[in-house]
Amino acid sequence: MQPSVAHAPPVQTFNEWDPLEEVVVGRLEGATVPMSHVTFDGNLPPVARRLYRPLAGRRYPRILVRRAQRELDQLIHVLEQAGVRVRRPDIVDFSVPCATPNWSSKGFCVASPRDGLIVIGDEIIETPMAWRSRQFEMRAYKTLLKEYFAGGARWTAAPRPQLLDSLYAGDEFRPRSKGEPVRYIIDESELVFDAADFVRCGRDLFVTRSNVTNCTGIEWLRRHLGDEFTIHEVESLCPQPMHIDTTFVPLAPGKVLVNPEYIDSARLPKVLASWDVLVAPEPDPIPGFLNVHLSLVSKWIAMNVFMLDERRVIVEASQTSMHKVLRDWGFEPIPTPFMNYKLFGGGFHCATLDIRRRGELQSYF
Repeated sequence: MQPSVAHAPPVQTFNEWDPLEEVVVGRLEGATVPMSHVTFDGNLPPVARRLYRPLAGRRYPRILVRRAQRELDQLIHVLEQAGVRVRRPDIVDFSVPCATPNWSSKGFCVASPRDGLIVIGDEIIETPMAWRSRQFEMRAYKTLLKEYFAGGARWTAAPRPQLLDSLYAGDEFRPRSKGEPVRYIIDESELVFDAADFVRCGRDLFVTRSNVTNCTGIEWLRRHLGDEFTIHEVESLCPQPMHIDTTFVPLAPGKVLVNPEYIDSARLPKVLASWDVLVAPEPDPIPGFLNVHLSLVSKWIAMNVFMLDERRVIVEASQTSMHKVLRDWGFEPIPTPFMNYKLFGGGFHCATLDIRRRGELQSYF
């Protein structure tokens, strides 16, 4: 029997697919274009870099916010129609500068709650993000975090990084070319990681090292979780690696969706040998000049789906090739438009943080 919201634990989720009961969905109010820094500029193609440069540190143009807000409202409607309780972060004006003794920066936005928080069981963990523009993003979630803690959840914050200049590659940084080893914007001088570089499969988690997650950050989470969980590293061949959810996406027990450009299936962790590895189709063309050239994500955002349960999956409406393969694999796609949200750095998985799913901790391997 499904527990009532009143008697359910405030925070509890162990994987990406158990039946969803409560979720945090991001906001666009107060969104500000990140200031020029290698963490932002180094992840953009040259055309986007030129277009964003005059907007750096300024509020996003209203027309872009309005288009994405319509899609966000529709996503919230889909979730609520499915019986999911939707929660929202507080509104924050990210155009207001923040500072530490070492640097100052304006903020970004809370479009992607997936990046700064990870839920594992009854624990919600604030992550030490590598972007200076995101270091004070958690203030938008404090109301919710205090509520969840008062209700019995565990609340942890990873060590706050200093984000000194020495952590980052210089402004001359360039991504790897084909055939070259991956270059990373960050080094190992302090621990940093985004939650969106991890996905959960019960007692096993999978992670990609990236331009926002280093080996030191992965090791911190490994030690913090202890022997009850195992973290497996997935090698990404992306020239600008950032976040696992356009590369390696668990959909249900025994089924994982992988990116054929970024993943060599022969080099996946051996624990996945018994799983079905589903190769994502080539994404359908993205319409619109702005959606192509102002996007903060790659075309593989089509893989950034969000599971309501083991069968129902929210997927971008324009990606009909993805709809077809998901149906062929036994899933029930829920097509929902979300392409304008790309300008704020994410898709469905990015824009959501599953707080409570109905299920128990178990091993799937």
